[in-house]
Amino acid sequence: MSETPAQPTDAAEPETPIEATKPNDAAEAETPIDPEAPVEPTQPEPLLESTEPKPVEIEETVVADEPDIRLLESDISPAIESILLVVDTPTPAVDIARAVGISTEEAEQHLTEIAADYEEQGRGFQLRQAAGGWRLYTREEYAPYVEKYVLDGQKTRLTQAALETLAVIAYRQPVTRSRVSAIRGVNVDGVVRTLLTRELIEESGTDEQTGGGQLSTTDLFLEKLGLRSLEDLPPIAPHLPDVAPEMDERLESGLAQLASLDSED
Repeated sequence: MSETPAQPTDAAEPETPIEATKPNDAAEAETPIDPEAPVEPTQPEPLLESTEPKPVEIEETVVADEPDIRLLESDISPAIESILLVVDTPTPAVDIARAVGISTEEAEQHLTEIAADYEEQGRGFQLRQAAGGWRLYTREEYAPYVEKYVLDGQKTRLTQAALETLAVIAYRQPVTRSRVSAIRGVNVDGVVRTLLTRELIEESGTDEQTGGGQLSTTDLFLEKLGLRSLEDLPPIAPHLPDVAPEMDERLESGLAQLASLDSED
């Protein structure tokens, strides 16, 4: 068996010589070190930021004060007059100014103008400064009429309804107005106002259960009846009915004693 002659292979390509690249003079040239030159400090590499979640800062919302309601110039004096009608002591101009929303100087100016207007119009009252404040006063020349009205009001006889209401308050005190109404079986608002005006009773706190205002008698009440204390009242309190409007016989005798205060006026 004859052998197949091997095919001649291509001759290996001659290796291409690698040309040496010329060094970059600017990059590779060695710079001589001056031993006396100062050494610049190297900047530290920045640290990697922490991957831990940062706390969220909650911004507080600041609510601005609501702007003051500015009155019209024509409404300032009437507003001041309204305040003067409800005060029972001389009120400083600074307090009036704060309530109306104006400066103290403006309040002083308006108060002076109001006082001058009253004088010019000859009103029965006048606006005066006293004890560091402003207050309305009745005019001096009309004092006799005011005095007569006040004294006549004090001498007015108490009605039977007022005497009965006063008796209930005296024996049940401190007692709420609704309780007095339940005992008498009628509304006593008007009568209570009369007794408060006559200073025979006064408000003396709040009921813990109902929240209603409580009423009690005054020292003037004891003085009018000639009593040293409430212990000297006739012993009729245990016989007061809880809700019935009728009073028993002993209560009627107590009312008779209360009626004596009219004759003492």
